[in-house]
Amino acid sequence: MTGTDTNVAVVAKRVDDGTPDTAEIRDLVRAAGYDVAAEVTQERKADAALQFGEGKVEELAVVVDETGADRVVFDNRLGPYQTYNLGQRLPEDTEVVDRFRLILDIFGQRAHTRKAQLQVELAELRYELPRAEAKTSLAKRDERPGFMGLGEYDESREQDIKARISRIRDELANIEKTEEQRRETRRESGFDLVALAGYTNAGKSTLLRQLADDLDVDENEDLHPDLDTTAESQDKLFTTLGTTTRRLEMDRRNVLLTDTVGFISDLPHWLVESFKSTLESVYQADLVLLVVDASESIDEIREKLTTSHDTLYERNEAPIVTVFNKVDTVDDDELAEKMEALSALAPNPVAVSGLEATNLDALRARIDAELPPREREKLVLPMTDDTMSVVSWVHDHAYVREVDYGDEQVVIDFEARPTVVEQSHAKASELVAEA
Repeated sequence: MTGTDTNVAVVAKRVDDGTPDTAEIRDLVRAAGYDVAAEVTQERKADAALQFGEGKVEELAVVVDETGADRVVFDNRLGPYQTYNLGQRLPEDTEVVDRFRLILDIFGQRAHTRKAQLQVELAELRYELPRAEAKTSLAKRDERPGFMGLGEYDESREQDIKARISRIRDELANIEKTEEQRRETRRESGFDLVALAGYTNAGKSTLLRQLADDLDVDENEDLHPDLDTTAESQDKLFTTLGTTTRRLEMDRRNVLLTDTVGFISDLPHWLVESFKSTLESVYQADLVLLVVDASESIDEIREKLTTSHDTLYERNEAPIVTVFNKVDTVDDDELAEKMEALSALAPNPVAVSGLEATNLDALRARIDAELPPREREKLVLPMTDDTMSVVSWVHDHAYVREVDYGDEQVVIDFEARPTVVEQSHAKASELVAEA
């Protein structure tokens, strides 16, 4: 869908009843780089062959012809045969796509890492597979699908797709294994892991930029080469496709904060499944900050919170703190009303403005309170040639309350993760043996 000269689209949407809301699909179309020339909507039960009714398809064809659009984007999920049938009834060379094909196009434009590119390709192949099977069926009936319907028929394509899906899954599994080892290394190094989750455009990247301490990133570059100092903050859907990890500015803890791909409503299982390795950074976190846009209606927030919890429920074991972001866009009474109405889904939330850096200290305090408890330890080290390197190591991996330097020993009072306390004991034992 990209790379055409006109980049003009007509939006189409059908609902069983009520007034079709096209705000989100229009945003998605614009995020993909298209101009919306017009929209055609209908209230009726889905037509099995065309999605729209026959008369509405004729109206759609007229609108496409009058606007000169070269593609129609349905906010509904189109089956392979619906796509084919629509392609036969619209002006020649009109491309027909649904919201999921559109989302994949946006993902493809934003995928910059190897992992993101593989996930996009996997999702695209899983989207294409039933269409390849449909093309096989049509070809056996001597119906040759045109390019703008389902694409040209290629007898070997179905098997090629299945083989490629298998190879991509293997490569993604290897990438995830490496990332899991990296997460364990971070924990052994004394880092708590916090993940930002939530719907796209909730302001997660803006919040990351406000909470992260750029100055500390370089100090950890050798240990954590994937730390990124350039997370984008844009009013744009799917700005963050992969994960961005940066050091969180905290007084008493070493914390890494990861921004992840945003959720979006009504995603099919195959698309969520294709991006599940991106969600591993959420599933493996010590704490999840579930970010919502406080400017949205209560019903919108409730629906998104429910879907987010459903997405996280299957594998997430960490505590979840709901963060009402963008409070600069609502007054206090409206915010209080929303927080009260949603208290069952979002108990004791934190209200912030990432854009204006409002109430971030309260959020940091909540993060500190919700993360796994630290052990307090006093470590007695004999004075040797290597003692200061151990003192430095403890400073890097723990919150040091006090260091008492004596003539023959050093006493360090600190708080740290249990694994770091264990490692400190081992290092102290080595110094004792050396002394």
